[in-house]
Amino acid sequence: MQDEVVLRTDFADLGRPKRGKVRDIYDLGDRLLIVATDRISAFDVVLPDGIPMKGKVLTQLSRFWFDFASEVTPNHLITAEVEEMGEKAAKHREALAMRSMLVRKAEVVPVECVVRGYLAGSGWREYKEKGEVCGVKLPRGLRESEELPEPIFTPQTKAQSGHDININFEEACDVAGAEAMEEIGAQSLRIYELARGYARDKGIIICDTKMEWGRIKGDLVLIDELLTPDSSRFWPLEEYEPGRPQPSFDKQFVRDYLEEIGWNKEPPAPMLPGAVVRKTTAKYLEAYRRLTGKELRG
Repeated sequence: MQDEVVLRTDFADLGRPKRGKVRDIYDLGDRLLIVATDRISAFDVVLPDGIPMKGKVLTQLSRFWFDFASEVTPNHLITAEVEEMGEKAAKHREALAMRSMLVRKAEVVPVECVVRGYLAGSGWREYKEKGEVCGVKLPRGLRESEELPEPIFTPQTKAQSGHDININFEEACDVAGAEAMEEIGAQSLRIYELARGYARDKGIIICDTKMEWGRIKGDLVLIDELLTPDSSRFWPLEEYEPGRPQPSFDKQFVRDYLEEIGWNKEPPAPMLPGAVVRKTTAKYLEAYRRLTGKELRG
């Protein structure tokens, strides 16, 4: 079921990659080759361990959701098939298979576009303090993990390092322009609501999700990843009970372990026990299986 963990890639003939927390990105002119490694971050620190199969789950789920949302809005994906990426990529077929996407280069909109359907994470903390989330007033008396009366669009600033910061819609307009944010907000909510309905039928609650947008020749397109366990909170429907934190199919399991051992959330991060690594892989694979109806193998 599992394959060898991939923590980084180095393809000299493709140039030096830009490394994010999870992805290695190769600049190919008007295109980018995005390789999802098995790196995992928690509290904005990359952990020393990788999670086997994680990069493949992220890539293949993004591919699935880009196709799902294509009737709503275009995206940057050209192909996720190595054979269609050109001769240089083909030389690295084994390393790139199932964990890479060739995409069109876009001008990134510098706002993280978060849609929340339930009250959790930073949204729950802000609600307890202010009775609102990112300037959106909410009814009194809501419990942790409770479903909101309707999904809300809650933007964040894109931090180069450290935590992204919740901002209100007007502040997002100051960053990216009112017209763009109106369109992005409406499209993000539509995609979330369609995906939420689909996922619920598959036994998964999408609590919230983070989308990224860019412009290609002036047109807004979805970029990066979409509705993965890294960018979303996925909860098992059969175990849902508001008023407490929920079990999940995402990396919250790793965060919970790190909280339990009292890590101070500063580098260097501790090693993860083998049991935590294996269970995290299993959670990512189960999310993929439920959502797509397919088994993902190495």
